[in-house]
Amino acid sequence: MEHFTIATVAEKNPDFRRVLWTGEHTQLVIMTVPPGGEIGEEVHEVDQILTFVSGAGKAIVSGQTRAVVQGDLVVVPAGRKHNFVNDGPNPLVLYTIYGPPEHADGAVHRTKEEADALEEAGKDEPPAK
Repeated sequence: MEHFTIATVAEKNPDFRRVLWTGEHTQLVIMTVPPGGEIGEEVHEVDQILTFVSGAGKAIVSGQTRAVVQGDLVVVPAGRKHNFVNDGPNPLVLYTIYGPPEHADGAVHRTKEEADALEEAGKDEPPAK
């Protein structure tokens, strides 16, 4: 069994993205987006559920924009264009579940730039089924 006090673990995360757990069908990831930062517009072939732990920002999914704050949850179905932007003065902290996994098991990306470079280089691929 894996057990996380997820809000506490997420709040202590200094990295842009950190994979906490990868299973056969799902993956748990924590993220910290700095003030003025964003996840970046993207489309996944997997479903994604994001829960916001602290901070304030905007969720942009399929052209719709909504404010997000602590306690909010956003579902992004596979194939939908999306982005999450930190428009507050503090880090936007969240945890997300991908189904199936989207990133390399155990991946740690200290910055968005590092995450983008590893994805471009094909070094952030989920485990083969």
